[in-house]
Amino acid sequence: MTYQPIIGLEVHVELKTKSKLFCGCPAEHFGTKPNTQTCPVCLGLPGALPVPNKKAVDWTILLGLALNCSIHKVSRFDRKNYFYPDLPKGYQISQYDEPLASKGFVKIDTKKIRIRRVHLEEDAGKLLHEEVNGVKSTLVDFNRSGVALVEIVTEPDVRSSEEARTFLKKMRQIARYLGISDGDMEKGTMRLEPNISVKLETRNTKHEDDLPPYKVEIKNINSFNFAKKAIDFEIARQVSLLEKGETPLQETRGWDEKKGVTVSQRGKGEAHDYRYFPEPDIPPMEFSKSQIENLRSQIPELAEEKIARFIREYNLSQYDAEILCDSRERAEYYESTIRELKNLRIKELTEKTVANWIINKKVDTSKVAPEDLVKMIAATTQTTSMPDEELEKIIKEVISKNPKAVADYQGGKEQALMFLIGQVMRETKGKRGFDKMKTVIEQRLNA
Repeated sequence: MTYQPIIGLEVHVELKTKSKLFCGCPAEHFGTKPNTQTCPVCLGLPGALPVPNKKAVDWTILLGLALNCSIHKVSRFDRKNYFYPDLPKGYQISQYDEPLASKGFVKIDTKKIRIRRVHLEEDAGKLLHEEVNGVKSTLVDFNRSGVALVEIVTEPDVRSSEEARTFLKKMRQIARYLGISDGDMEKGTMRLEPNISVKLETRNTKHEDDLPPYKVEIKNINSFNFAKKAIDFEIARQVSLLEKGETPLQETRGWDEKKGVTVSQRGKGEAHDYRYFPEPDIPPMEFSKSQIENLRSQIPELAEEKIARFIREYNLSQYDAEILCDSRERAEYYESTIRELKNLRIKELTEKTVANWIINKKVDTSKVAPEDLVKMIAATTQTTSMPDEELEKIIKEVISKNPKAVADYQGGKEQALMFLIGQVMRETKGKRGFDKMKTVIEQRLNA
């Protein structure tokens, strides 16, 4: 028998606003002392009133537009009622039937993944499982409580763990290109919750949208690889149950990365179980067409468009263009280097040559300036016009002045070597060839 996975994704992205969603507390919470960035609003104390963060609302609309969504001209916040220790108010301010954006899509390869909704909500606190005075305890840190969180909900269009991973990477890339989040899964600023079910494929299988009578949500996933492993495990677990004639329970399960298994946490409710109702302390938000179009004009050239342009303008391969455009910073660095190349009018060096250097030599774009990279590349064609003794002296001085880069290189960070070469290049003014310079520096560092 053939089984088909049916996967819908919920992706939570923390926005990097300076303050939280409904109060003035700092939003940056990673690594901070527990419960030091709170106030009556994010602690849910009686009488405290929420005031929406305009930047968070604008950024959510920006993301919705980037995901080809329709923007609702009227949107509102709702109360999602449930009890959990990290939710101080006993409800979460979220959005239900009038989200900021809905009905969009994202392409991965040649396939469209439909976006059901993009809505804005406040994040919950964080539970810490520790031993206190010899007793296993659960502590609550409310520093994260109230941080602006965008949730992207897809239709159940994903059919494999690899598609899920590709989609997740694309979400992070878009958020980073827009500059609204760092999308760091290890820090929890981007979190994935797949909803998984499996159906038996038969000749009588009806429409693609005919879904199984259950779904299982997986939580506690903090990396792309864990996302793939958790989905693969859960698909296999559900197929095993179906082959025994059992229907998997509709529930929420957690991913245990150490054991490589999903574990049952609690039964999974439906929307009506949360008793949504309009947030009485926040009036509905209304947006004019001009406001929405103004935000649309702020969307930068995204990776997909940039890749196509790099192939067209710089005669790059699809592979090279994708690597260069993986991040907005690297793509901009590449184009800055190309501009330097044209300014110096070095005809024998091409855009392809620059791409090869950035990709293959693992240039640290945060430390090697574009003009220095061009000089490095040009140095590969230079003939010797500086005595070895003088080159040795310069290299020795550069190494002594940059102990951190030396330590980074000796600690395994190959990019640090390019930084040191760049510094030597400045001092030699391109009078020595790159290969000789690289060899001498490596000999010094490995001595």
